[in-house]
Amino acid sequence: MTASAPSSPPPLAPLLEMRGIVKSFPGVQALCGVNFSLKTGEVLALLGENGAGKSTLMKVLGGAFRADAGTIAIDGVAQHFASPQDSRRAGVAVIYQEFNLVPGLTACENIFLGQEPTRAGFVAQTQERRQAAELFQRLGVEVDLDAPCRRLTTAQQQLVEIAKALAFQARIIVMDEPSAALTSHEVGRLFAIIEELKRQGIGVVYISHRLDEIFTVADRVTVLRDGLNVGERPIAQVTRQELIELMVGRELSDEFPKRATTIGPPRLEVTGLRRGRAVRDVSLSVRRGEIVALTGLVGAGRTETVRLIFGADPRDAGEIRLDGRLLAIRSPRDAIAAGIGLLTEDRKLQGLVLGHAVRENFGLPNLNWLSRGGFVKLRRERDEYARYVATLRIKASSAEQRAGTLSGGNQQKVVLAKWLARNCDVLIFDEPTRGIDVGAKYEIYLLMNELAAQGKAILMISSELPEVLGMADRILVLHEGRVTGEIADARTATQEQIMKLAIA
Repeated sequence: MTASAPSSPPPLAPLLEMRGIVKSFPGVQALCGVNFSLKTGEVLALLGENGAGKSTLMKVLGGAFRADAGTIAIDGVAQHFASPQDSRRAGVAVIYQEFNLVPGLTACENIFLGQEPTRAGFVAQTQERRQAAELFQRLGVEVDLDAPCRRLTTAQQQLVEIAKALAFQARIIVMDEPSAALTSHEVGRLFAIIEELKRQGIGVVYISHRLDEIFTVADRVTVLRDGLNVGERPIAQVTRQELIELMVGRELSDEFPKRATTIGPPRLEVTGLRRGRAVRDVSLSVRRGEIVALTGLVGAGRTETVRLIFGADPRDAGEIRLDGRLLAIRSPRDAIAAGIGLLTEDRKLQGLVLGHAVRENFGLPNLNWLSRGGFVKLRRERDEYARYVATLRIKASSAEQRAGTLSGGNQQKVVLAKWLARNCDVLIFDEPTRGIDVGAKYEIYLLMNELAAQGKAILMISSELPEVLGMADRILVLHEGRVTGEIADARTATQEQIMKLAIA
């Protein structure tokens, strides 16, 4: 009788397995039977355009939404999440882009909020502090336990969120756009912490629109499109171009569309711009039909410079000219009247009134010609807005949809529409594609090229060096409020060259 070969042990169940997840909202099928898995000690990048279903899937995992159909299992054990508390008890932590911290409480108090260690009915503060210190030590970082969270940097607040997750023994951590507001140094520190979490057997779901980061931090990638899982790959077996095409569902010949450049005389000229230590003697020009990138590290004075140009902050010194004419800009109203438009870095807080309809947001800077006798001509406002919906391919259920409910890409298009309606001669784009998916980015790039072809002058602030190199005709680099270098032909520039100027 022949001895049978020893059977191999059954494969271990994934740390997380979601199968056939379906979720719909009135008029929208958000998830159409999505399968999704995560291994122990793995970093899985979850990619997709805005509206692809990423946030909905993670909210189902986090217990914020209840799936219409499908199953969730952790370590092979079926889970039923009726609330975020159920998900949290099962070991799932979701760290959203907008942190869930109480600003007035200390870092230590935020970590244990709702699960404070007690003794005789009182919070055991000594034990709480010891445990908080151990959590940060486990992450290899130091954070002031007694500092109110409102005084912490964005990176430090993120560390508090991660420590909160570890405090209730989370084994699955979801990070939604975790690097959006971090410096390059802070991003490096975040990646080191994620590596430490991996070593501790924690699975991380990493959501980001920054593809360069994905190839640095992820082990595997899953792509959603239109509520479906359209592809899973080990990160070593996929290219950047393949990821882009999976996300948008079509072939893009180039991530940054090419254009024929016809550059004319200067339109915007700024000389000797100053404000305290933030902006120190900045001079620049942007010519007709030209895209100029203003770049540098966080805190270099980029946004502060364009706020002075737009009149959002008073300047100590400096002159601003448009087509050779000296402008007296004391407020944004003056800049708008002169033909300058600013797409702000924070579209949610500064570019839109989120609680108002998209039609109303579109009309705000255009009330001088959309109103008569103090009353808005609603029909004309709707008609003009509809024209830009078609031109910019804005996806909204109606003109009355609240701006806060749109995807990031569509919010940016509404902001762009209101400035296009004013027919501005100079358009300032401050981080135009931050938090926007790759398909919407491409559309924004096409629009910028089209505007330049019309003879507009475009000044673009960007922290993404591939975007700077791919879109700009000329590059200006700031460091500590000063222009430290100019690259006259962006086509010949390198990221290393820009970074040398940025840290000068």
